[in-house]
Amino acid sequence: MQGIQGIQGIVNSIALDEVDLFGDPVMDNALGGLPAPPLPSRQLQQRVDELRTRGCCQGIAWSRQGTIAVIARDAMSIDLRFIRCKPDNGDWELSEPDSWSAVSLTPSPPGPSPASPVSLASAGAPLVHLAWAPTSTYELAVIDALGRISILTFSISLNRPYQTRRWDADLVDDLHAVVGCYWLPLCMQSSKQFHVAHGPATWMQSEYRYEHTISPAFGPWHPNPGKSALLCVTTNGLLKLLFSQNNNRIEETALELESVTASDDLITHASLCSDRNTLLIALATASKQLRIVRVGIQWGLPQVDKQVPPGSVPLRPSLRESHVAVTSWFQHGPGESGLDMSMSQLSHVEILPSASEGPPQVLAPPVVLTVRSYVPHDSSLYQQEQECQTIIDRWEVVSDEPQSLHPAFEQLGSRSGAGPAPPTMTRLRKLDPIVLPKVVLNVQTMQLGRVLCFAFGDGTVQYRDRFTMNEIYNEHNTNSIMSPLQVGFQFLNDSPCLQVAFSPTNCSFVQISEDWTVKWNRLHYPMDDANTALQGTQQNAVVAALTIATSAAGASQISCDDILAIARPFTQKPDFTYSWIREMVNMFRIPVDYSEEAHHDQLVRNSLLQLCLSILNHLGFRGDFQPRSFGGKFAMLALNVRNIVVLITIASNTPVNLKEKLNPLDEPDVVDALAGCAKWGVDLLSWLSDCLFELLDDPEVMAMINDPKRFPELARYLQSKNDVSLHLLLCSSTRGFLSAACRRLLHVEALGSRAMMHFETRIQDPATATPALQALFQAYLKMQRAVTSSLVKVQDFERLLGGLSRDIQAAYQKSFAGFGARKPSQQGAGNTTEQQQAQQAQQMVKKAQAHCELDMLLAGNPPPSFREVLARFFGQSLPAFRAQTDPAKLYFANFDLLEVEDDPRSLARRRAAGKYIDVFNRVELISGRGVGDRARGLKSGGNEGSRGSAAQWRRCVRCAAVMEDVWGVKPGFTFVLAQQRRCACGGNWGLLPRGS
Repeated sequence: MQGIQGIQGIVNSIALDEVDLFGDPVMDNALGGLPAPPLPSRQLQQRVDELRTRGCCQGIAWSRQGTIAVIARDAMSIDLRFIRCKPDNGDWELSEPDSWSAVSLTPSPPGPSPASPVSLASAGAPLVHLAWAPTSTYELAVIDALGRISILTFSISLNRPYQTRRWDADLVDDLHAVVGCYWLPLCMQSSKQFHVAHGPATWMQSEYRYEHTISPAFGPWHPNPGKSALLCVTTNGLLKLLFSQNNNRIEETALELESVTASDDLITHASLCSDRNTLLIALATASKQLRIVRVGIQWGLPQVDKQVPPGSVPLRPSLRESHVAVTSWFQHGPGESGLDMSMSQLSHVEILPSASEGPPQVLAPPVVLTVRSYVPHDSSLYQQEQECQTIIDRWEVVSDEPQSLHPAFEQLGSRSGAGPAPPTMTRLRKLDPIVLPKVVLNVQTMQLGRVLCFAFGDGTVQYRDRFTMNEIYNEHNTNSIMSPLQVGFQFLNDSPCLQVAFSPTNCSFVQISEDWTVKWNRLHYPMDDANTALQGTQQNAVVAALTIATSAAGASQISCDDILAIARPFTQKPDFTYSWIREMVNMFRIPVDYSEEAHHDQLVRNSLLQLCLSILNHLGFRGDFQPRSFGGKFAMLALNVRNIVVLITIASNTPVNLKEKLNPLDEPDVVDALAGCAKWGVDLLSWLSDCLFELLDDPEVMAMINDPKRFPELARYLQSKNDVSLHLLLCSSTRGFLSAACRRLLHVEALGSRAMMHFETRIQDPATATPALQALFQAYLKMQRAVTSSLVKVQDFERLLGGLSRDIQAAYQKSFAGFGARKPSQQGAGNTTEQQQAQQAQQMVKKAQAHCELDMLLAGNPPPSFREVLARFFGQSLPAFRAQTDPAKLYFANFDLLEVEDDPRSLARRRAAGKYIDVFNRVELISGRGVGDRARGLKSGGNEGSRGSAAQWRRCVRCAAVMEDVWGVKPGFTFVLAQQRRCACGGNWGLLPRGS
């Protein structure tokens, strides 16, 4: 045997191109003459070695908010990126990196001035792992090779973190290196703790019907809703728990899982998950053991209220473990390959919690996956040894029911015959392995753990069913859709990579290439011509697939920007955008009918309606200083009027628990922002009035309203003029926003009048006229003048809306009166049948009204019953309203603050001036010059909360809107500004370089 190995070593040491014994051409392969497959790159070999060395070495991660964090090539800093809508044309791209190493990492606002520069790698250890939390503040754990943990939070913009935990106090010891980490899921506040997943979309006759799947939500959770906690397993067997105390201070506790006394006991990989309100941990050791440990967390709270502890009661968590099973993860079987010793080295360990395969009451047991990859290092005589290969081993964590003992044996344990019950036994049941001819770089779970996604070193991905491990989404299927891949979408530009991170929607991913560049790969749909309409069944399938993909974002409030990027090429397709919004409304059952005078609070809190308007707004955006589409213009105004309603409401109604600490209306910055919102609001009312007056003078519009045969042409004519004013009034949701804005503007006017009376005497007294009081007085004066100088009286416009709403309600009642006629009840049915028939009739009326409202929301024609409403509106109400205004002033008024003028001359003028509108303060921003002078007397380019004198902007990554990057030290301004953590459209902010 030793002689054979020696001969083989000599043969391997001789280069094949030097052997030409018979004068024939040298073959590429000694056995068959076939060309040998290309060897993996040196970078891929190094990456696999890293995966084998430690469990936590993920250098790229994509947050639910949309931030892409990447460990730089020198491993001493992190680069922050995000996908964004390009302002010039609306297409999507990956942003340039913002590097954070020796930078000013400030505490989360409100707080002191920026901290001194902090280096993330101050001890010289390289950064090795990134992990995002599921919290709404989007915390990022940055871990280095020594196990030190720094936590950054991204509460405002995608590319500027604030440091909430420093690692200065962490031990500098490689035995504390982290091999597995896990963020706890967010607390389920509802009494029924379960997740709802939408899908599949099943084709039924002429439309898609959406099924809904319920899965249990497993703890443990952080006791405070909205917060999470980080758990880490170290190589010496410690389980660390980093949690946020009630005072927001991050504290730590630890538990020894394993007693490490020798090098074989060291833990190389670990994976954690929440299962049945406990932690389930899989540990892989250097001695090739796989151990399963279950850990419970007790937060040390009183028994009165377990969900939300009182603020005065500190958290004192304790951890308790129990070892449940152990086996060897290297079980070489007859069907496995033994090409190289590298097959006995792990690269991944993943533990999947219990999941419902069918009904939610029936749960499949947890599953442990291990990944072992073979990567050839050099040329070999055997072609088989030059091919990459990965073996995925699986074990089910099975709990067997205790077996009952014979009564004779039970009596031996106790004289009374009542011995202790046998314990439940937990074991690992080995399942058939999966062999793949590629190198696995990442394992991702999807659809509440039902689908596994494997990312490979060649840049491709593969989806498999978690229960059967069969490959899915690789065949065309439009009858039952769960993924865009089933209807023709596909990933393009596959290129070798080293690391992969998937987006929150799993519809795109970013990868670190072998040259360490970061690439974004999204789904594409093959289209011959972007202007050609899709076929009916084809468009229905595409719309259903995008709706299913968006469902997770709508239910969990995660970023769906990559889905918008995927759908962007379809904007040239006729009616595609409206079809998508209609499908989302049907699947989510989004309320769109607010014609019954519903409370404005319900309308403003309808986040799914905001998402639909946000999609409509983005897909109608064609670039800065470019005319918007009809739907984009409609949605942009609706979202902005909703935003000013929210800001005025928040500033005017301080929560009861905070009234003793802050009053936003006592701070000049808050009042100044409200003045800008008030000016924008009255300009909107004036612009709407001017547009309605133009329609009143348009003979075509009046002819369509007076002629029943031409009335169906009204919407098409308004779309040709790109005039959205009438749809904003007819649609009940946007009319509700306008009505709410009128009430807020009247409140602002009354507030300003009372403030003027209050300051009238104090401002003239030198003893009380302090600079702060003068600034507050000037802000209130500006706010009052914004409303009182309006070209349209807010009270008159509100009465106009009220009269139109009453006429629309009457029209609905008249149109659907036939639905309320009950059929004669059968004998013996009693009053119950009549009551059921009345309920059914009422549901039919609501469904019919919602259908009409959705049509108008999506630029459709008003129902025929609205013709009489419009005839009365344009014949009586609107002329009476115009008699109370000055149409000439409205015609020549400047509405630049609204950004609605889309004629070529107005757009060219704004483009030449480089003017943008701040969506928070509603003031002009000049590109490259900072902000305009404020009424409070601050210089251009700064304010009390600005960092430095140069102006810095935030830009929405979804709609390209801008606002000045402000943050204040006063509690009232900080409280109001916190409501602007997202753009009016719901998109996230990206911080622009200074002076841009």
